Amino acid sequence: MTDVSALAITLLKQLIACPSVTPAEAGALDALDAALTAMGFAVTRLRFEGDGSYPVDNLFATRGQGGRRLLFAGHTDVVPPGDLATWTSDPFVPREADGKLFGRGAADMKSGIAAFVAACAAIPPEAGTIQLAITNDEEADAINGTEKLMAWVSQQQHHFDFAIVGEPSSASTLGDSIKIGRRGSLSGRITVSGTQGHVAYPDKANNPLPVLAQLVTALDTTIDTGTAHFPATNLEVTSIDVGNDISNVIPASGNLRFNIRYNDLWTPQTLADWVRGRIATVDPRGTQIDFAVSGVPSRSFLSPLSADVDVLASSIADVTGKRPEYSTGGGTSDARFIAQYGPVVECGLVGPSMHKADEHIALSDLEGLAEIYRRFMLAFFAVPQ
Repeated sequence: MTDVSALAITLLKQLIACPSVTPAEAGALDALDAALTAMGFAVTRLRFEGDGSYPVDNLFATRGQGGRRLLFAGHTDVVPPGDLATWTSDPFVPREADGKLFGRGAADMKSGIAAFVAACAAIPPEAGTIQLAITNDEEADAINGTEKLMAWVSQQQHHFDFAIVGEPSSASTLGDSIKIGRRGSLSGRITVSGTQGHVAYPDKANNPLPVLAQLVTALDTTIDTGTAHFPATNLEVTSIDVGNDISNVIPASGNLRFNIRYNDLWTPQTLADWVRGRIATVDPRGTQIDFAVSGVPSRSFLSPLSADVDVLASSIADVTGKRPEYSTGGGTSDARFIAQYGPVVECGLVGPSMHKADEHIALSDLEGLAEIYRRFMLAFFAVPQ
């Protein structure tokens, strides 16, 4: 076992032992602060709050002056463990068994943080500039976390040439894919307001349900056929609700909720306009139809294929024996906030156990990921080997 591997395992165990369920930092950032300070990083702790969400602790660290600038990013917060009876052991006491390490956050994504922090220890400080942006608010609101942290980083005149988010990006085996982009997400709500009445006297009421049904049909259509790096945009109706448990009453109104996962052909504004266009094809039949975007949409992004992406792919091949596929699948991540400031990819472990009971990773994968990061940094900073 290399020094980098040993450090990654030690740090991951320390992080798992911190019950950092969003937004409680629970000592996770303290552990990182201590490890990074010992490596010569200048560490800044930042607390953001407001905008209708809870206060969140964040960490920014930097080491080196001049040269190329590399940013690593990730989150220390985890989802709740759920029913403890479904776990073999305490989710916040790291447990090794059969070559695996168990604990909440092992896969998503304290392992990625442990791997890139450990890899940083193997890079000479004079090689270039390494920055780390760590939040404790990715799994829930994501309001006072990476988005505000990156705005602060930019205001402080910190910039980067390339960024890696350590989210689980591998599909089946370590390094089989990296994410060079992500689809956007837009949720919406359509309300149809009619007139309540007795079912025996429909002429004295105006039932919103037929209009809601037509709206579902209008939205169930091809939006696009995909792009070079993205699949087709898809809209899924997730709820139709009139709040009516009585069979002899025509409801006064009804709501339709949906979510759209979209590619780089669209922005939230153009997609909302598309929805309005589809609504306009439906006869309101005397009802009132109102549409509103729910929450804050997540933008899609695609990082350009570059020499740095190629170097990362080669570093993965050196460790695993196979170059990764370039993916844009899955849900959203904090990489969407980082992409506004420079090129970013996601490169991390296999994630099937994330958010589940007995969440775990293979220790060999953690060692491999730390080695991938180390090799990439040596090439990125052109450190003689």
